[in-house]
Amino acid sequence: MKRSKNLYMKKIGKKAKLASLHLSSLNIDKRNSVLKQFSKYLKKNVRLILNSNKKDISNAKSKKIKDSMIDRLKLNEKKIIQIANSIDEIVKFKDPLGKILSSWKRPNGLIIKRVSMPIGVIGVIYESRPNVTSDVSALCFKSGNAVILRGGSEALHSNKIFAKLFKKALKIKKCDENCVQFVENTSRNNVDYLLSDMKNYIDIIIPRGGKNLVKKVLKKATIPIIGHYEGLCHVYVDREADLNMAKKVVKNSKMRNVSICGAAETLLIDKRCLKTHCRPILDQLSKLGCKIIGDKIIKKFVSGKMKIATKKDWKTEYLSPVISVKSVNGVDQAIDHINKYGSSHTDTIVTKNKKTAKKFLLNIDSSIAVHNASTQFADGGEFGFGAEVGISTSKLQPRGPIGIDQLTTYKYILEGKGQIRK
Repeated sequence: MKRSKNLYMKKIGKKAKLASLHLSSLNIDKRNSVLKQFSKYLKKNVRLILNSNKKDISNAKSKKIKDSMIDRLKLNEKKIIQIANSIDEIVKFKDPLGKILSSWKRPNGLIIKRVSMPIGVIGVIYESRPNVTSDVSALCFKSGNAVILRGGSEALHSNKIFAKLFKKALKIKKCDENCVQFVENTSRNNVDYLLSDMKNYIDIIIPRGGKNLVKKVLKKATIPIIGHYEGLCHVYVDREADLNMAKKVVKNSKMRNVSICGAAETLLIDKRCLKTHCRPILDQLSKLGCKIIGDKIIKKFVSGKMKIATKKDWKTEYLSPVISVKSVNGVDQAIDHINKYGSSHTDTIVTKNKKTAKKFLLNIDSSIAVHNASTQFADGGEFGFGAEVGISTSKLQPRGPIGIDQLTTYKYILEGKGQIRK
């Protein structure tokens, strides 16, 4: 039985490899025509998509999956139109392929160019959110990459209908339908095989999901990985922060959506503004149902009981209405704390002092550094990318939200007139 499943995955890999070669010959007009058709199919088939989504929700409830997971799974007409609109945005972007990124001439007359090109075949493993199937398919196709999608079993029917509609768009535009392939077999053995035995077919793996998924991918993958392990995001309220702005930024960073990787998990407050800023900010969070865990100094400003924070709390990604709060002695200590306990994801400073802000932004080890705005802008759509495949905290490129430009690599093209090396 195991052998047949491996053959199933190997067949998908071979088809993807051939499709990536086909994709490299498609010009931007052809690629955009497929995306436009896909968007039309999404808008025309709202009822069909919702019926598929209802099956997933019903199954999830019968399996007693967490409400937060079901919320991520749910689609409605408005969300489907938003998904289609994001495809329309991706259509508008310029071709990311064949761009001359840099060019120079050597003393011997040789011209060297660095030119963008597709990565090849991308494997994406993800959970819950069915819009990922649509977003990732569109971004990979626009950037000239074939994609193998392995979504979570909880969103199987929703994912299948999105993949089916994309394939329908490919077929009607006379393109290789295997440019986008969805792994319909939900066996975990297929995930293991994809991670460890498909390096001949897949160029890069992108995991998009919770800590356990990413941990598994990191452990088993023999293919290069782009992604992030945790979203341990911080807000630092500086001594020169405007109080109203600080309240607004902290509230949105933590409470807009507590279950996403861009949600703030730790709040740092400068000791010099505790008397004016701490209680108003924390009272606001408490009224919204957020549990406060803080150090001994913070406890003085909390109404009611409060658990004293430990080292474990500074390292915890709660993904729930809980926040750990620490008093720090200025921007230097805030930077030290973030670099020690953070996950290089997204961290923000609230301050009116531009010099302090610059110091923070340049010295924190984050893929996304923010001044006077919410951490929840850590999203490809908010960056103007139309959508994202995920967020990377890797030191190697790409870093931050991954859109079409981040799904390309480059080659060097040398142009000569008969030069030979002495």
